[in-house]
Amino acid sequence: MKTVQFREAICEAMSEEMRRDESVYLMGEEVAEYNGAYKASKGMLDEFGELRVIDTPISEAGFSGVGVGSTMVGARPIIEFMTFNFSLVGIDQIINNAAKIRQMSGGQFPCPIVFRGPTASAGQLGATHSQAFESWFANCPGLKVIVPSNPYDAKGLLKSAIRDDDPVIFMESEQMYGDKGEIPEGEYTLPIGVADIKKKGKDVTLVSFGKIIKEAYIAADILEKEGIECEIIDLRTLRPIDYDTVLESVKKTNRLVILEEAWPFGNISTDISHKVQNELFDFLDAPIEKVNNADTPTPYSPVLLEEWLPNSEEVIKAVKKVLYI
Repeated sequence: MKTVQFREAICEAMSEEMRRDESVYLMGEEVAEYNGAYKASKGMLDEFGELRVIDTPISEAGFSGVGVGSTMVGARPIIEFMTFNFSLVGIDQIINNAAKIRQMSGGQFPCPIVFRGPTASAGQLGATHSQAFESWFANCPGLKVIVPSNPYDAKGLLKSAIRDDDPVIFMESEQMYGDKGEIPEGEYTLPIGVADIKKKGKDVTLVSFGKIIKEAYIAADILEKEGIECEIIDLRTLRPIDYDTVLESVKKTNRLVILEEAWPFGNISTDISHKVQNELFDFLDAPIEKVNNADTPTPYSPVLLEEWLPNSEEVIKAVKKVLYI
């Protein structure tokens, strides 16, 4: 095993796949000459050249469309958005083209493309640069959606995403690029659509994903000192969701708290809540609790931002609520 930063895990995954398959290329703003806005493509221009690591103008609709079109002639592009907030400029290419080409062509054109970059809040960046779009893209049939929370998962899942013949939305976090974690020295991949139980427990199931799962870890450590055992599940993939892992855990704990950095209306935690109550109503010993952002645009003020984001204190409160403590 070796210790790497999250950004290095992303870079390794892309580089290994580009060495393995010449049809893979990377395109986006500042990915080449600048080594990536977050240095996630550092050194790749030097190794692969300007035909496979391509800097683009500030035109997400344009280079997203170029990427989608290139899949129809055999390429396997990785399209980097400097932030998924900017993907809104190119969302027509993602939703109306990438997600639908295979079906609308009667299976003649698969669309092996990865759209990747940071999602959700990253400090004081303002309301238009701090939005979580996971549930938006997961809502669309034809797309796969991955949101890793650590370097190990990021590398293994990104390699699988690049090899996948369907379009994949791969969402990271600006606040995780410097996070360190262990990964194997050799090549490895992780299956898309499989959740991971990060911590075993018997009293309550805690489900989360992405960078906000760190608040679940903090809450679980505090609660453990009070004799409360939380089972933490990292979804990792949001389309498809590994419902079975969640359901089996709730059968054991009989209680569920879902932590998600998203607005409270119509999100991933809403979907999971429906699934669990629909299939495991008789197993539940308490109503399901969701912990989400405040239902407002992201504030710029650091004091308001702290109040707006879900945190470990809210998770602890939700856990004690479902335990009737």
